[in-house]
Amino acid sequence: MHLNIVPNRFISEIQQEFNREFPFLKLEFFNKRSLSNADYSAAQMVPSSRKIGDIQKVVTDGNITIQGEMKVNELERILKDKFSLAAQVFRRSGNLWLETTMTDNWTLDQQNNHGKEISTGIIKNTEAEDFDLSRDADH
Repeated sequence: MHLNIVPNRFISEIQQEFNREFPFLKLEFFNKRSLSNADYSAAQMVPSSRKIGDIQKVVTDGNITIQGEMKVNELERILKDKFSLAAQVFRRSGNLWLETTMTDNWTLDQQNNHGKEISTGIIKNTEAEDFDLSRDADH
């Protein structure tokens, strides 16, 4: 998929395009000058009714190609580095939306499929996708 990032686009348009491709993920934008996602808060979340140009006065017009194999942290970094946009991917978990910070090294497809699995109980049976949340934990 391709997202066109220009100052006059509504955040809701970008979110809808992203969500059509990844229905169990959502992309949120933040008013954060430092662009450090360590301390994003709900109070800094930009309403979807605002335009990209409302977040950053100087936005480089351009396109971003997003593929399922792209890692979450890679997408967030491109939005930050190329467009000066503070963004965070969230994954659906039932009726909740969870930040993906602990699994930012997963691909967008992995995140989306895990959100589907958690939210619908439908498990995609493929060996290529690993959703073991304890895989990196010390036992």
